[in-house]
Amino acid sequence: MKKHIIIIVLLALNTTVFAQVNKFFRQANKATDLNEKIELYTQIIELEPNNLDAYFYRGLAKNDLGDYSGAIVDYSKIIVSQPDADTYYNRGNSRYSLKNFIGAQEDYENAYKLDPNFIDALYSLGCVKFDLGNFEEAIKDFTLVINAVPAQPKTYLLRAAAYNALEKYPSALNDYSLAILADPSSDSYYNRGAFYLSINYYEKANLDLSIALKLNENNSFASFYRGTSFLLLGKYNEAVLDYNNALRFDSLDFDALLGLALTYYKMNDINNSKLYFQKAKGIISPEGNAESIDDYKNTYWFQNQYYLFSENFKKLSEL
Repeated sequence: MKKHIIIIVLLALNTTVFAQVNKFFRQANKATDLNEKIELYTQIIELEPNNLDAYFYRGLAKNDLGDYSGAIVDYSKIIVSQPDADTYYNRGNSRYSLKNFIGAQEDYENAYKLDPNFIDALYSLGCVKFDLGNFEEAIKDFTLVINAVPAQPKTYLLRAAAYNALEKYPSALNDYSLAILADPSSDSYYNRGAFYLSINYYEKANLDLSIALKLNENNSFASFYRGTSFLLLGKYNEAVLDYNNALRFDSLDFDALLGLALTYYKMNDINNSKLYFQKAKGIISPEGNAESIDDYKNTYWFQNQYYLFSENFKKLSEL
């Protein structure tokens, strides 16, 4: 008789725990506050230490809250016990947020191995390989993604950037153009325009950047790059207008200020050239000690238009 009583008591306890767990899950699903969600999932785990669903959803909430390390701990608990593609993928995202690209790559690879139809995992795998500078492998992954989802412009843009990094310019151009076909947006035209500018096709760059601005006049990056194309084409008044438009969105844009300094110098407007060069210098080095061209290594001009910049840097410095 005592054994039956014990069994009945255990069944009653299990029923109570089950009901409480379900209650906490319902409350967590309704909750909008992430800290509240985490607390509810923690209570579930205290009642059922092996409840992997609670670990998974607590990991998601921690990730959304910015507690990436905490999310990784929760996802790892699941992976040790019962690995699955979704958990590997989400742990990869948390690792990526912490810039642990090697760890993220391993997780995305495992997610894709467990589920070969998991295109988001494959796309993320291509992205992390791109960030690691493994452009050839990134291209292979992006190509598989494009074969599965051919109408996604972002994948074409990333594959184009990878081709560009490898100096495979015809392939890059083809992908930038395919991105426009998939999505003829301001961003798509801007990306191809910036690419044309980087390979010294100034007229084509200007045309694409003009379309980008026609589609979105608030595309400040397109304003800067079109201003640069105008400068390189010798259309200085137009360049001034575009650089000023870029500064309308960000008055501390030292690249646009340097663009104005270079443009006004070409126009023989020494006063304005000096003014904007000093403004850019003050932003780059508030202490005022940016005397060497190497102090400008983080600028667009140093990285992308070095010949033009170096040719004029000493002249600007002496104004």
